[in-house]
Amino acid sequence: MQTNRHSGTNVAEIADGIYRINTPIRFPDGAAFSFNQYLIVDDASLLFHTGPRKLFPLVSEAIGHVLPLERLHYIGLSHVEADECGSMNDFLAAAPQAVPLCGQIAALVSMNDLADRAPRALADGEQLVLGRHTLRWFDTPHMPHAWECGLAMEASTRSFLCGDLFTQPGSGEVALTEADILAPSEAFRQPMDYYAHTPATGTMLARLAAEKPTTLACMHGSAWRGDGEALLLALARAIDTGA
Repeated sequence: MQTNRHSGTNVAEIADGIYRINTPIRFPDGAAFSFNQYLIVDDASLLFHTGPRKLFPLVSEAIGHVLPLERLHYIGLSHVEADECGSMNDFLAAAPQAVPLCGQIAALVSMNDLADRAPRALADGEQLVLGRHTLRWFDTPHMPHAWECGLAMEASTRSFLCGDLFTQPGSGEVALTEADILAPSEAFRQPMDYYAHTPATGTMLARLAAEKPTTLACMHGSAWRGDGEALLLALARAIDTGA
């Protein structure tokens, strides 16, 4: 469903009760990119990623096609970066009961100061019940980047909120794909390599793979459906070999 004809912002349900909000971006050289946010509709509804501050009007308009903004309980982020939490305080103002949701390190070093309300800080492995959806938080320091980075799995749909993993170029026109996303995401990563490449990267990816996700909610490009365990292990191999 297109929610803004000028920007092309659109909403699609990629798993039961989980919606991708997508805004395509065109650069002056003709290249395309996209910013995605993920809305989990439940008793305690969650928005994961806010988008940059300047996208707040488009993202909030899109959310309004699914549920009233004031029903948001949590505004989640993987790490502190403009496209993750640039409009955090705009959403907190629009949703009076909402609080930021992040890992403990992000709360300690940034969000306790940056956010207008105190965050709900999740420990590694902690679960958060939203209603019929349950999130499990995973600390992933420096993967793909930022000390405070963390990612989340949703248990009932086996959906992985994977942040900047598998970032794909282009507008993300296809909301949910079963096509290969590893090759295009690796081709995009290598020229500007934004991974930290810590000794623990492979171990962290293997831990996430063991959760056997079937839907990957990518922050840039299409969301993906398939054997998430195999895909995450393939990513670990690609990073390890530099392929």
